[in-house]
Amino acid sequence: MSHSLNDPSRRTGLSDPYLAVTGPSFTDFLRATSPDLLPGRRAIAGNLPDGIAPHGTTIVAATYDRGVIIAGDRRATMGNVIAQRDIQKVFATDSHSAIGIAGTAGIALEMVRLFQVEIEHYEKIEGATLSLDGKANRLAQMLKGNLSIALQGLAVVPIFVGYDTASPHEDSGRIFSYDVTGGCYEERFYHSIGSGAMFAKSSLKKLWRQDLGQDEAEEILITALYDAADDDTATGGPDATRGLYPNVFRVDREGTHQIPDADIERTCAQIDAERSSRLRRLGSRRSAEAEGTL
Repeated sequence: MSHSLNDPSRRTGLSDPYLAVTGPSFTDFLRATSPDLLPGRRAIAGNLPDGIAPHGTTIVAATYDRGVIIAGDRRATMGNVIAQRDIQKVFATDSHSAIGIAGTAGIALEMVRLFQVEIEHYEKIEGATLSLDGKANRLAQMLKGNLSIALQGLAVVPIFVGYDTASPHEDSGRIFSYDVTGGCYEERFYHSIGSGAMFAKSSLKKLWRQDLGQDEAEEILITALYDAADDDTATGGPDATRGLYPNVFRVDREGTHQIPDADIERTCAQIDAERSSRLRRLGSRRSAEAEGTL
């Protein structure tokens, strides 16, 4: 029997799953049409040995008086080897949010791209912007779908930040953290993830304050990455020789903006100068004390 000319599949050339109404979630659509393309649907037998895939490391975020800033170092490791020195781990997800990723780099990058499409797909289908809480929860659902391979060693842990446009307050930057099971937690003031998180968060705990401006917030985040790189071999510090500096994004009422490398370079040079000056003063004092004891 020939298909009717009124049959949508005949007119468009698309199969039934593409024409079915699956709701505003692109992830659900992909699960119905091509589940093998989802990051967590790979068929993997047994546990995987360490060091077979590059891992992204430290990400830091902090709120300031007009929004939130997120930054990430540029190093990816594979076991005890530096796999890449200039990887990007922080991305804009839409006009008022950004994401940083730590964990298995390849899967994390796939998840970021899928999350970006998920938000855009929702807005096209619904004709409205997904709320910040809605975006955070969608990301949590995607992480739950990745649990099976996370338990086999290919874990991804993101940090999600955004500006709550529904809030009347100017300082409405928010930070969300996750675990590999899809648990979503809102963090207050600052947070860090990745192998250098312990050192970075200790730094942020000392430097963060309630009335931080944008420039000050950028400086304390870069300082936190410096401190993480001092003690964690998987975290890469700023590399002036190669011109490699942390990726930094600012999210405020005006939108999501990447801070230019030139601005980050100036901030890094300032931090270097302050630390060098402090070390010289310390060295001079110790020399004077040693001469006084002779």
